[in-house]
Amino acid sequence: MPRLNVFPIHRRKLGVVVTSIAAGLLLAQCGPKDKPPEEPAVEVPEAPVVTPVLPAATPPLTRGDLVSAAARAASSYVAGEVPSGSDPLVGRRIAVRLPFGCGGPKPAQAGPAIADGVARATWGRDRKSIQLSLTPGDWAESALIAGAGADVVWETVEGFWIPRPWLASDACPGVLRDPLQGGVAVPSPYTVGLAAVFPTGSSRVGQRNGRAYSYSIRAEGDQPLAPAADGYRLVLEGRVVGFPGGRAIRCRTASPDQRPVCIAAIQLDRVAFESATGDVLGQWR
Repeated sequence: MPRLNVFPIHRRKLGVVVTSIAAGLLLAQCGPKDKPPEEPAVEVPEAPVVTPVLPAATPPLTRGDLVSAAARAASSYVAGEVPSGSDPLVGRRIAVRLPFGCGGPKPAQAGPAIADGVARATWGRDRKSIQLSLTPGDWAESALIAGAGADVVWETVEGFWIPRPWLASDACPGVLRDPLQGGVAVPSPYTVGLAAVFPTGSSRVGQRNGRAYSYSIRAEGDQPLAPAADGYRLVLEGRVVGFPGGRAIRCRTASPDQRPVCIAAIQLDRVAFESATGDVLGQWR
């Protein structure tokens, strides 16, 4: 009986086992490798939000500003100086408050007791009302205006005086008239003013043509009408346009021993009567 050779079978199985192990090792080497540890995220700070700083609006010129500018212009004029360059006042806004009626309303009179271009407060009939009024002056033919060559530029020029140009405040004077001084105190001549100019061919809206700005304060019921202790305010708003030649203010005098009269040329946008506390009584635009 022939012998069976079993060893070749065992060798084949062993070869299969070895081959399987080798393939497993090879697959293990070809498998995915471990990922390197992730680095922590770096936080980038946000850029700060920068809010642009807008330039502050240039405030309008006040009574004190114009009085000071007129004093400098008067000094330059008397000294014979000829200004050069552009005038920084031209184009500036103005908001001028002029106190009036500080000593209380005056009795109504048949004729004007105060020059045109100056606000006044007068009693009405039986003191039942107080009349606030202002008639602009007609300055178109004045030597100061016509001498600037404005006759070919401006059709109408309406004037407003600034009383007490030595007082820069918008309030009534704090010094009262000395009762021991005899006679009637004569006010100094007006030397500082504003000329509201209207170019030739411009709209006539806003021109007064001799008509007064007027407002009546009336008593309520049977109550007596008490005048304001601090007077009233005339408000003039607009902007400086200047004279031909580019200067905001023009001065003129007959002698260096006399204080020059100095006028600023303006475009007038608003006229109003206010109380001393700022309450609008009447206004015109």
